[in-house]
Amino acid sequence: MDKEAVEKIESMLENSEERNFIQTVDLIINLGDIDLKDPENRFSTDVVLPNGRGKKRNVCVIADAKITQAKKLDVNVISKDDLEELEGKRDKAKEIADKNDYFLGEAPLMPKIGQVLGPVLGPRGKMPNPFPPGADLKKVLGKSQNAITIKIREDKTLHFPVGTENMSSEEIKENADAVVEKIGSNLPKGSQQIDSVYIKLTMSKPERLI
Repeated sequence: MDKEAVEKIESMLENSEERNFIQTVDLIINLGDIDLKDPENRFSTDVVLPNGRGKKRNVCVIADAKITQAKKLDVNVISKDDLEELEGKRDKAKEIADKNDYFLGEAPLMPKIGQVLGPVLGPRGKMPNPFPPGADLKKVLGKSQNAITIKIREDKTLHFPVGTENMSSEEIKENADAVVEKIGSNLPKGSQQIDSVYIKLTMSKPERLI
């Protein structure tokens, strides 16, 4: 996106009515000529926002070998024993799913996670991203805090949070660029299959960028 996009974002931020909460900046992408009924045109991938999301996410780490390190970090933790105790407790699993925005799972535990929490996390699009037992969990967590998941399914209109209103217009624009570029790189015919791009605050009207 060009300099004009930055100016439009800046105008949106300056003209926004003051609210009693910090508004999220949402990116809206409309896909063009693509057949989403064809499974080969659908995909799911993560993109790390270069300037972060603008607000902290509640992250849950499900771990065994890395349980000690996980408990030292600012995250919610589920141990291997905790996971086994959750089996058959769907209401408790729903509470955990609603409480957390993002999940990380130690790779060897993924089959058990899928069995116990999959029926609840799957429909919410919150299945954990796996990490190896030897990974530096602090680094993994740093990336996950700034990442968003892009899922192309059957809807050609896509919505993504790319920041908050207290971020600069340039930071928001760079985050939006990262999302647009990631989607374009995964589409069969590239960015030409992106029809239009809009941006808006939680309580504002959309502003067209592309």
